[in-house]
This record gives sequence, C-alpha cells and structure tokens, in this order.
Amino acid sequence: MSRLIAAILLFMAVPLVSLSRGKDVRDIRKMMAAQVTEWNKGNVAGYMKGYWENDSLLFIGSKGPTYGYAATLARYKKAYPDTDHSGTLTSTITSIKKLSHRYYFVVGKWALQRKAGDVSGSYTLLIRKIKGEWVIVADHSS
Repeated sequence: MSRLIAAILLFMAVPLVSLSRGKDVRDIRKMMAAQVTEWNKGNVAGYMKGYWENDSLLFIGSKGPTYGYAATLARYKKAYPDTDHSGTLTSTITSIKKLSHRYYFVVGKWALQRKAGDVSGSYTLLIRKIKGEWVIVADHSS
C-alpha cells in the first residue's frame, strides 16, 4: 500500500515540476527579451539589468575575462560608445537546460546590425535565481 501511495504522489509531483520549469523558462526569456529591448534603445545600463550586480559576475569575451558588474558595464560602454557601434541586437536562444532549481544554462546566438559593420556570434550563459529574479552570473560571448 505504501508503494502505491508513493507512486501516486510521484505521479502528481511531475506536472508541478513541469509547471515550475515552464515558468522559469518564460521568466528567463522575458528577462533576456527586456535586455534586447534596452540595447536597441541605446540603453546599455538598462541592458545590464539582466546581469548580477555583484563583483563575482564573470564576462568572457574575445579579449578574455572581465570580473564584476562595474567592470562589465565599463567594458560594454567602451566597446559600444554610441548607436553606430551598438546597432540593433537580435538574440536567438537555441537551448535552455535546467541545472537545478536555482540555475539554468542557456546557449544562443547574437547579431548586431550596425553602421560600424555587422557582427555576430554565440553565447553561453549561466543564469541564477537570486532574490526571486533570474540574472546572468556568467556570460561567455564570442
């Protein structure tokens, strides 16, 4: 009898896990869409709201790692000083994998259409739920 009860409870829990994952993925997609919107307004500071505002934030680009929120923001402002350089961003998520209830791993492609010349590449993101919000804690973009 106890096995039957355990099986019923497990069966009932599966939809709850799926619903939770679905909400997490929607929230992550919403956060990333907000980043694209802010970038396309020329608002780098608004784009950065998707990142963890912490000295432990890690950004890895073509010139190597940058540590910390302030340093990452400064890097973006230097690399994209105006809308001729920042252009119009498109981001396509190709994979979202749940690692735990607090972490997701996201893979995707980015492209900038801009006056300074179009560029594109790929990204991998480690996203963590902190204080009820999904934020990027590590970004490797190339």
